[in-house]
Amino acid sequence: MIFRKIAGVCLGLIVSVSVLADEVVLKASHPDRYVVVKGDTLWDISDRFLRDAWRWPDIWEVNQQIENPHLIYPGDLLELTYVDGKPRLRLHRGSRDLKLSPRVRATPIGQAIPTIPTDAIKQFLTKPRVVGVNELQLAPYVVGIADEHVLGGVGDRVYVRSIGERSQKGYTIFRPGGAYEDGQTGEVLGFEAIYIADTALERTGDPATLLLTKTAQEVTAGDRLLPISEEIIEQGFMPHTAADPIEGRIISVFGGVSQIGQYQVIVIDRGIVDGVEVGHVFDILQRGAVVRDMVSTSAGGAGGTVKLPNEKAGLMMVFRAFDRVSFALVLKATRAIHLQDIVKSP
Repeated sequence: MIFRKIAGVCLGLIVSVSVLADEVVLKASHPDRYVVVKGDTLWDISDRFLRDAWRWPDIWEVNQQIENPHLIYPGDLLELTYVDGKPRLRLHRGSRDLKLSPRVRATPIGQAIPTIPTDAIKQFLTKPRVVGVNELQLAPYVVGIADEHVLGGVGDRVYVRSIGERSQKGYTIFRPGGAYEDGQTGEVLGFEAIYIADTALERTGDPATLLLTKTAQEVTAGDRLLPISEEIIEQGFMPHTAADPIEGRIISVFGGVSQIGQYQVIVIDRGIVDGVEVGHVFDILQRGAVVRDMVSTSAGGAGGTVKLPNEKAGLMMVFRAFDRVSFALVLKATRAIHLQDIVKSP
């Protein structure tokens, strides 16, 4: 339902380009039409037509007679047309327009193409989480594992202090991770909560008893429990820019790499309180290096250092936002991207 609702807004939206601050620019090498194939994403397709792929909702136009106009399937035809001199991408279902007729046809939603490569982010949609400074310290914790086990796995029972009678039934076990700090001030914005296991509550009390139903790592004494998140995770994304300019830094990258490339997940030091929303796109700017002015120094001048300009290095989109930080996917990388590089509204 979430995907259909969000994607419906995306594909049903027709924004008059003339009211935008700047017009959508087509790529010089754009095709006039394109047939959707399995494995495509909306982002890939838009990148074939547009200089700024995230602007695709601005030129999308769907024939009102098409069934399920909010979804795109392999075999659909996208045709570039012009209305009052402005570009439009028109969708033709199954490589042709379909007329209304008294029949019913069911098409599995799962066959529709996604907005972005979901395989790159699916493990981050619910896990890990970002928690406040004291949230994990005050959470219930594992004090022991049944049958004198030192480590717990699927099917084992763990004892937890303490879960009361009115507590909810579902808990997830986490382990404290590293701190997320503001890229400029060093302020601690939150902590990564590393996912360890899912549980089923069998008995409340002090200690309570829980059954381990799924594990990513072995459970040990001291691991903390948080209620299963009721956060609604969006999986159909509408790329858009923030109403007010936002600027931040890349403060972490998943995967233990030093250089960041396309389709890697990063963390930025801006979140909901800063106005960040799921779907927000940001330019990534590689910070210009500070170099010594060797010519001026050798000529007897003041010398000193010179800050080189920042250079655009890529584009990212937020797919999960927390209070003070956000998770984002790098959608385009035109040069090497590093921690502490700048992100800002395009």
